[in-house]
Amino acid sequence: MLLFHQHIFQLNTLFPLPLLVLKTMASSTRFSFCSVLVIVTLGVLAGFTGRSSAQLSTNFYSGSCPKVFSTVKSVVQSAISKENRMGASLLRLHFHDCFVNGCDGSVLLDDTSSFTGEKTAGPNNNSIRGFEVIDKIKTQVEKACPGVVSCADILTIAARDSVVILGGPSWNVKLGRRDAKTTSLAAANSGVIPPPTSTLSNLITRFQAVGLSTRDMVALSGAHTIGKARCSSFRARIYNETNIDASFAKTRQNSCPSTTGSGDNNLAPLDTQTPNSFDPKYFQNLINKKGLLHSDQILFNGGSTDSLVKTYSASASTFNSDFAKAMIKMGDNKPLTGSQGEIRKNCRKRN
Repeated sequence: MLLFHQHIFQLNTLFPLPLLVLKTMASSTRFSFCSVLVIVTLGVLAGFTGRSSAQLSTNFYSGSCPKVFSTVKSVVQSAISKENRMGASLLRLHFHDCFVNGCDGSVLLDDTSSFTGEKTAGPNNNSIRGFEVIDKIKTQVEKACPGVVSCADILTIAARDSVVILGGPSWNVKLGRRDAKTTSLAAANSGVIPPPTSTLSNLITRFQAVGLSTRDMVALSGAHTIGKARCSSFRARIYNETNIDASFAKTRQNSCPSTTGSGDNNLAPLDTQTPNSFDPKYFQNLINKKGLLHSDQILFNGGSTDSLVKTYSASASTFNSDFAKAMIKMGDNKPLTGSQGEIRKNCRKRN
């Protein structure tokens, strides 16, 4: 009987059951172990009823908003057709959202009287963009299915679509996130988003903090096969560092003056070979010492990640597969689900 009580305690710790049921089970010798399993199973199901949406799922909107994927892709396709860079911008928005308190759409919130959002944080100010595209997507999605799809999920889908449209891999996006009701400038400034000056150990540590391995980190760094960076983020590298191709440095110096404050916002492609195509050329650039950011080149600088860079540079299929897996993992970072948060009507503000 004591053993039975111990089992009941352990089961109730994992899956809380009504006290009356537990007392009945404990006092009745007619209960078989199968009966316990049946009741525990019912308890598990009952316990999950309020949390069923807490499990992200690839078919989360299959019944409530079946046109969400086609609606998002249409707007993203149009935006990238107008400006190739927008694909990289939407992908980066998703990164910056997930690294600060999880993938909750908080990066999209404008400042209010009660909080200062993430948009003016050091890693984001005059840097992250694409908000108008997210607004357009939200407007179209709301027309199709009002109050159903979160801004956090829209951002996640848009990131995937951007990669696909620019020639990269596809993956099944897990959905069911809800939107944060608040955000934090301090959190965005706390160092969770790796800066372009990061050391290898710093990159590894910061990615590990959000559940991503070193392999994930290197694969996700491959997102820099598209997009552009501001002069202020790579000035120190092209003028002061030695592990850089001399002609590459000279070319970048032509549009990025050495004086701080001069030409800070001048842009350069992160991948000089195919700046608008999602491919492994980024890793080939690193091997040739043509990484634009310090945090790029540090991945191939005699350290523990050199072998991965070589692997990805030689195999597009390996890179694509690892990148897709890492994106799915990153999207799993602390989402708000179930009754947490809300489904914003406007991605820039709380309901």
